[in-house]
Amino acid sequence: MPNIRAAGTVPWRHRAGALEVALVHRPKYDDWSWTKGKLDADELWQVAAVRETLEETGLHVRLGMPLPPTAYRVLDRTGHPATKQVRYWAATVVGGVGSLENEIDEVVWLDVAGTHDRLDYAHDRQQLRAIQRADLGGTLATWPLIVVRHGRAVPRSAYKGGRDWLRPLNAVGERQAHALVPLLAAYGVSALYSSTSERCVATLVPYAQSIGTEIELRQQLSEESFARKGGHRVVKTMEHLLDAAEAVAICGHGPVLPTMIKPLLARVAADGDLAVSARAAITAALDLNLEKGEAFVCHVAGSGAEAKVVAVERIPT
Repeated sequence: MPNIRAAGTVPWRHRAGALEVALVHRPKYDDWSWTKGKLDADELWQVAAVRETLEETGLHVRLGMPLPPTAYRVLDRTGHPATKQVRYWAATVVGGVGSLENEIDEVVWLDVAGTHDRLDYAHDRQQLRAIQRADLGGTLATWPLIVVRHGRAVPRSAYKGGRDWLRPLNAVGERQAHALVPLLAAYGVSALYSSTSERCVATLVPYAQSIGTEIELRQQLSEESFARKGGHRVVKTMEHLLDAAEAVAICGHGPVLPTMIKPLLARVAADGDLAVSARAAITAALDLNLEKGEAFVCHVAGSGAEAKVVAVERIPT
């Protein structure tokens, strides 16, 4: 049975101390559900979720923690049975005028009880319950700390430029760097840090140019500095990012990444399904490292000593 991939969001906010979420009405089906839509060819799930929300509601959103996915039977365009797989994210509205698309004729913000009663499908209540639990636990409001392994570079054996830190990305790495642009935008990344090596900087350059910001270069993240001086300053850099609590992406090298990621393991929230998953994802990254071009998205609640990793996503580009 073929699979149809779709992605969506559950925008949330607080009004007068109460949690509210946004749901949409589709006149074609006369139903109330979450905003969602099918992935384009080669599109990342996260990018599709943000795009579909904008196209259907006119709202620009920033992704937060992932929510429970769902799957159900539908008929495809040819009338044959298919399984529709939908992934969701909590999201906050960061702009837009709410201009509705033809498939949607109404967007409403309701409290939890009102949303529970308005939703037409039982499987949509999974995401509502997850958001409510996170809100009650103080972990719904998160910011992303995204660790990126640089894209594929010209092999050392083929590089004739002398100093290894000048070795550039190859064509695949350049494609990976450009694929990061809509992905980092989906999470609202506003700060960028990188090793001083060319292949790391170049991985973040397309996104830096897209938002008009500078990349903060850190010598301690380079392979050469790490080999000479160890990882103490790398850990300090990660602690600085946790203190700043700003949506950030930081790009490093394979040998340095475990030292960058390990401090996050101690920050995983104490309990919950997402915490178990996050702990497993961080442990796997420490054991097997990240693939080149991969983004390791840590959703963090709080800052400084109180910062807690509540969810983790691994996203290849």
